[in-house]
This record gives sequence, C-alpha cells and structure tokens, in this order.
Amino acid sequence: MLMKRLIQAFGLLAGLAIGQGFASSAGSPGSRTSWMGGALGTAAYGGGIGAYSAWIGAVLGLLIATACAGALSELLRKGVDRLAGMPAAQLLAGLAGGGTGLILAMLLMPYLGAVPRVGALLSASAALAFAYAGTHIGLRKQEEVSGWGAERRKPEPAAEASPRYEEHKILDTSVIIDGRIADICKTGFIEGTLVIPEFVLEELQHIADSSDLLKRNRGRRGLDILNKIQKELDVKVLIYEDPGDETGEVDSRLVKLAKAMRGKVVTNDFNLNKVCELQGVSVLNINDLANAVKPVVLPGEEIVVQVIKDGKEHGQGVAYLDDGTMIVVEGGRDFIGTTMEVLVTSVLQTSAGRMIFAKPKLLERAL
Repeated sequence: MLMKRLIQAFGLLAGLAIGQGFASSAGSPGSRTSWMGGALGTAAYGGGIGAYSAWIGAVLGLLIATACAGALSELLRKGVDRLAGMPAAQLLAGLAGGGTGLILAMLLMPYLGAVPRVGALLSASAALAFAYAGTHIGLRKQEEVSGWGAERRKPEPAAEASPRYEEHKILDTSVIIDGRIADICKTGFIEGTLVIPEFVLEELQHIADSSDLLKRNRGRRGLDILNKIQKELDVKVLIYEDPGDETGEVDSRLVKLAKAMRGKVVTNDFNLNKVCELQGVSVLNINDLANAVKPVVLPGEEIVVQVIKDGKEHGQGVAYLDDGTMIVVEGGRDFIGTTMEVLVTSVLQTSAGRMIFAKPKLLERAL
C-alpha cells in the first residue's frame, strides 16, 4: 500500500511539473515564475494559464500513476526481492559498476545539455545507458576481482574442515585368527573404525577353550591379534554389543550387522564372501588383497620350484612359491623332492587364492 501511495505522489508531482513546463513553453504569463507559483495560481507567483495547466497536469499524472500503481509496485517488489537475494559481493560489484557509469554520464551532461531542444533527453538517456552498462560490466568482472583477492590472500590451514564419515570395517572370526589384518592396519591401508562384534569374541573364546590343541592355539592367536590391534596400533576399535541378544549363526549375524551399520565385512572366508555378495553387503577379502600384491606370474614364464607332494590327478606334483601360492606341475610326480625349472601354462585366480599350472621345462625341451 505504501508503495502505491508513493507512486501516486510521484505521478502527481511529475504531472504538475510537466503541466507547468508546457504552459511556460507556450509563453503563458507563468513562464517567468516558478512551477510551484504557477500551481498555486496566486498573484504573487504569476497565476494565469500556467496554474490551470499545472493542475490539469497534476490530475492527469495522478490518474496515470493510479492506473499503473499495481503493476509498478509489483515490478519494484520483484526487483527488491531479487536484489535482496543476490550475494553481497555480486551486489557490491553491480553498485560499483553502475556508480562508475553515472559518474561518466555526469561528465558528459554539460555538453549534452547544451544541445537545443533535446539536451535534457540526451542527458537522461546517457545516464541510463552508462548506469546499465556499468552495472553489467561490474557483474561480469566480479569473478576476476574476487580471484585477484584470493591470490593475494594466504592459504588458510584446513583445520576447520568438515568431519569425514568414518566407515565401519566389521571383522569376522577367520580374519582375526589369520592375523594378517594387524599387519594391514599397521601399514595404514585400513581406514575408519574396526568393529569387533561381541558374538565374534565369544566364538574366539570358545575356540580358545577347546580341548583340541590346534583349535585352542588358533583361538588364543586370535585373541592375541585383537590385543595387539587395540594396544599397539593407531586404529579405532569398537567392541559392538548386540542389544537384542540375537541368536543364530555368526555369519548371518555379521551380514545383518553390516547392513545395519552400513559397513564392510573384512574376511578371508570364501563362503562368507559369497553370502555377503548375495545379500548386497560390501566385502574386503584379505585373500583378494594378498593376491593383488603378489608378483604377477604370466603364462610362458619360467620359475624354479621344489615339488614336494603328489597332486590330485594322476602324475601331478605340487609345489609352492614363497608366498604360499600352490603350483600344480603336470607330470611332476616323478620329480618329488627335487628342485627344477617349470614353465607356467596357466593361472587361475579366485577369492580362495591363486593357483598356477605348469609343466617341467625338461619335458618342454624334450618335445
């Protein structure tokens, strides 16, 4: 409402001035008086036709302003909202550019105003054109100006960086007993929090208390590995206690926990690996990692191995590399206990490990 009243007041005053100016240009007696004097029509200010022209102009201006007040107020409101929503840097750049344009237009006004009849129109047009051009140039050059400022500023340390999400790595019983997880954590390749479920600890304790010597040693080894990870390594460890006291197989409970925590299961169990893949749970398989960092052996390469036992098939011999990779030597049964050169024929790699097939180089030469 206030905006409409201001527009109406502006229209009235503009019509008043235009009417008085029209009367002055027509040579009325009020032409030598001020526009306010013509409007009042008093004897002191000249009166006459100028007064009537001024009042007619005021009425027409008020009517036109009233008719256009709604559209103009809505347009002004949108403009104000748009300016309010602009970033401060962009707004300042536009104001600086527009102000510079107006200053340049003011320098030209004395020369443009001296042009007969159209001097005032040229001056107003120049002011609008220079202000518009300056505003657009200021907005376009905003990024370059801010870029200069950024280059001059010293880089600030990223001490207040946003906290990074720490992914949970859930350990199963087999990977704890295996022990390689401690060495991997020591190298720093495992990030996030290591989660050790309480039911995994219970299974380890049960294995450590077994009457079987082999199982008992494996359980105690797993507990020693956990103790090493907690006390010696710079890794976050979380002992998860199941609030629901859920029962069931350890593997199924691990999968459910991984889904609930949106974490990854760390294992070297081939069957658990497959179950996790079927359930859509991410898996970090230690065997896959070990295979990835093993030296690459390609078909056609020659390696030196020692055949130590029979293979499953007739005539086969079995050897091992230093990293534990099994090599099946075709026709190697006759060379058990000897060290010999073999020629790699193929390589089979799975989540359960890597297997290399080869044949004795002596047979290759004989052929």
